[in-house]
Amino acid sequence: MSAPDIPTDAEALPPRRLDPRTILVRGLQSFPSAILGIPVFLAWSRGEGLPLGALLGVMGLLLGILLLTGWLRWRTFTYQILPGQLVIARGLFNRTRRSIPAERIQDVSIKQGLVSRLFGLAEVRIETGGGAADEGRLDSVSLPEAHRLRAVLRGIRAEAQVGDPDGRDEAVEAPDAAETVLFRMGLPRLLAFGMFNFSLVWIAAIFGVLQYADQALSFDRERWLELAGRAERELQPWLNAPVFLAVAGAAVVLGLAAGIVRTVLTYHGFTLTQAGERFRYGRGLLTRTEVVVARRQIQLGLVERGTVSGRLGWGALKVQTLGGSDEASGRQELAPFARPHEIAPILALTGLPPFEPAGLRPVSPWHALGGLIGFVLVPAAMLAVASAFSPWAGFGLLLLPLPLAIALLRRRFHKHALADTSVQVTRGVMTRRDWTVPYGNVQAVTVRRGPLQRLVGIATVRIDTAGARGLHRPHVHDLDLAVAEAFVGDLVARVEARDAGPRLG
Repeated sequence: MSAPDIPTDAEALPPRRLDPRTILVRGLQSFPSAILGIPVFLAWSRGEGLPLGALLGVMGLLLGILLLTGWLRWRTFTYQILPGQLVIARGLFNRTRRSIPAERIQDVSIKQGLVSRLFGLAEVRIETGGGAADEGRLDSVSLPEAHRLRAVLRGIRAEAQVGDPDGRDEAVEAPDAAETVLFRMGLPRLLAFGMFNFSLVWIAAIFGVLQYADQALSFDRERWLELAGRAERELQPWLNAPVFLAVAGAAVVLGLAAGIVRTVLTYHGFTLTQAGERFRYGRGLLTRTEVVVARRQIQLGLVERGTVSGRLGWGALKVQTLGGSDEASGRQELAPFARPHEIAPILALTGLPPFEPAGLRPVSPWHALGGLIGFVLVPAAMLAVASAFSPWAGFGLLLLPLPLAIALLRRRFHKHALADTSVQVTRGVMTRRDWTVPYGNVQAVTVRRGPLQRLVGIATVRIDTAGARGLHRPHVHDLDLAVAEAFVGDLVARVEARDAGPRLG
């Protein structure tokens, strides 16, 4: 998905529509879900049979509705680049016209799904600090048009920076700066990454689909149950420890295979480059995604280490940006699977302070109490109640030692510190997470106390940055109240001093 040689001059042209092939692509993408209604017709006509002509007619009607809907959406959607802004208009009955000022544009990303790649189309996402996923979404334009839009938007944004009357403290980005490769994952690295993404979710999904198909297509359930019972009786003499181990081994192999396949599909060809004040990464085998991250929009850094991979020296570097990302966490992955010596220079290039574990302080000993209640006592009570209805639920109690150990170890791995230029937090027993948040990027500090925390005299300090969403934020849980108040006072003073003083480059 390299950028072709295209003109990038700012335009003074009338509003443009998306690529007309979008109508067909949307129809093809929606058709598989639409035909799920066909089993309903099959079940409805069971016994009498649904004529082939009627079935084809239904399918044709569905496709026609999809194409008509797609044409209306295409016809009523326009975009236009005006001096200093991007204007998007949409809607048939309720018309909306959204103007996105150039200075609010954080990132411009390009994404190509499998069908879009076949048609030479791409989705362009203009990300802003507003956080709305579809605030500036153009789905879809031709690939050359996508690259042209990105270049033009970067150009008018650079002009907006030059003309900013407030005087921005960041250097104006150079749209045509040469790119330097910072990190790349080849096939061996991908396979190793996939080994740690063990997943049985796909297997469960396959059985779920089979179960759905069984219900939708009205198979003879009694016959299948009879066959399953007969097979069980035949296999009963063979059900012993070796067979159990073989089945467990097969499940592990399938889980590993599912993890590798998912990893290769998602991260194939992952390459991180830097050009001036911008980072760019591309990834994906079927769906190719290309994301540009402006250095000045990076709010915090997160180094994440998995349960097993982290113990073997692997980790992931993620950054929170103003515009967020498609991920639930809203963060961008600059190095999904890397060694510490690969992460450190990338973190330095982002301008984020390094993580300094030396000065970290632990939270209150009461931190273990919340884990004991949430991870152990509540599940034990639920299992006890469930075992009254099903004795098998009682076996779940055998799994409680693991969450008990996690609850007792939580305090050991949850620490915090106010370093010279950033607040630093580490948390997590199974998956370790280290945050570094520059003082200048802290947007809000909140002290929160639940009923149990008020009872034992502790509090949680929530540290928020612009664009943050989802779980796993750099909050400090369960500090003694006096410590929390002193921590917040010191943090706010450092933030105010940072805002009043010269900003770091």
